[in-house]
Amino acid sequence: MRLVRADEAQHPAFYRVIWQAHRAEFSDLSVLERSACMDAVVLVEQVVREHVAPDKVNLATLGNVVPHLHWHVIARWHWDTHWPQPVWAAPQRAADLNRLEAVRSLIPDLDTALRAKLQERFG
Repeated sequence: MRLVRADEAQHPAFYRVIWQAHRAEFSDLSVLERSACMDAVVLVEQVVREHVAPDKVNLATLGNVVPHLHWHVIARWHWDTHWPQPVWAAPQRAADLNRLEAVRSLIPDLDTALRAKLQERFG
């Protein structure tokens, strides 16, 4: 399993928890694998909430083009460009650059905390 921060200008706390082995569906994982995967998703959500205090965290799994599992963990705020729609929908408003910059300033510490927690939990 690995974690990647997506390069999304309007959504700076957007992560992907990626299952390393290529599996098309979540149900293709064993019970233990599913548990480990969801433990990682929950851990990422909790650390994101602790560090950037979003109004909501969106979780999604897609992967229609390449048959691999990954979960999107996306911090959301009522002021973000797409709220209340999904981040893949049309923007609802202009970016609040001051608030975005404030969140971006927290990302290095968030990334460090995520790496440490994932290493501690999954080795």
